[in-house]
Amino acid sequence: MTALTLPRVPEFLSWADVDNLIEHLLPQLRAPYDALLMITRGGIVPGGLIAEALDIRYILTAAVEFPSGGQTRLAWPTFLQFPSDSLLKGKRLLIVDDIWENGRTITTVTGRVKAAGARSETAVLHYKPGTSLFKSIGPDYYAAVTDRFIVYPWEIERGPDRVQANEPQPN
Repeated sequence: MTALTLPRVPEFLSWADVDNLIEHLLPQLRAPYDALLMITRGGIVPGGLIAEALDIRYILTAAVEFPSGGQTRLAWPTFLQFPSDSLLKGKRLLIVDDIWENGRTITTVTGRVKAAGARSETAVLHYKPGTSLFKSIGPDYYAAVTDRFIVYPWEIERGPDRVQANEPQPN
C-alpha cells in the first residue's frame, strides 16, 4: 500500500472565515466548563474567541514541544508550560487548539489533564483525519474537516496580510 499524499497548496483564511468557523463550533460545545485550556500558540486566538462567547473566565495555557528530526513520532514531548495539577483536579475543561493535524499535541495535553484528575473535551477549528496518527479518535468538536495546508490570519509571516502586501500592484 502506498502512502496517501495530501495537497500542500495553502488555504489562506481571513478573519471573517475564522468568525464563521467559531460560529459553527459554538453550538456544538457542551458548556458550562469550569475552565478553558488553550494550547499555544495556535489555540490562543480561537480559545480567546470561544472563552469570550461562552463567558469562560478561568483561562489556562499549555505549551508542548516535540523534538524534531529522527524518530519524532515516538519522542517524548517537553511541556514548556502547563498548569499545576491543583488547578486542574476536579475541573471540567475545554481544551482548544487551531488544528488537529496529527493529533499528538492535543492528545498529549488531554492525557496530562486526565492524569491530573480533570475531565475534558477537545475543540479545534480544523480536523485533518487523513494525517491523524490516531485513527480511532479525533477531536470532540471541530468546525471543518480538511486535507489542506491551512494558514490562519494570525500567522503573520505566512498569512494573507503578508501575501497581499507583497503582491505586485497594478500601475
